[in-house]
Amino acid sequence: MKKALSAAGLTPRHAMTLMHLEGGPIGQRVLAERLEVDPSVLVGILNDLEREGPAVRRRDPADRRRHNVAITEAGSTALTKTNAALDEVELSLFSAFSAADQEALRALLARIDSNPEHFPCGE
Repeated sequence: MKKALSAAGLTPRHAMTLMHLEGGPIGQRVLAERLEVDPSVLVGILNDLEREGPAVRRRDPADRRRHNVAITEAGSTALTKTNAALDEVELSLFSAFSAADQEALRALLARIDSNPEHFPCGE
């Protein structure tokens, strides 16, 4: 997976960030919540993405104290490459399964409870 992500020169965190931006600009605070990272960590990720060109931060016109983050054309291109490489990994990984087995596996995995609110850390 890591090799697939690097096909477009992205780290896993950079790729996940761009995947969240694919639907349109997002406020920086909301993006940090979606990625489940501390806002200070997100700043480092966004600094990298802005420097390399896949994302931009702009002041929110409605509230100049907030920043909105958007994917750029370069980011969309990198994400397309990344998604194609990840699709190849998935095809290879599940090649021994029939189509019915793959469908059953996806259905089982979809039933896993991954809501972090259901698993308090206690730290």
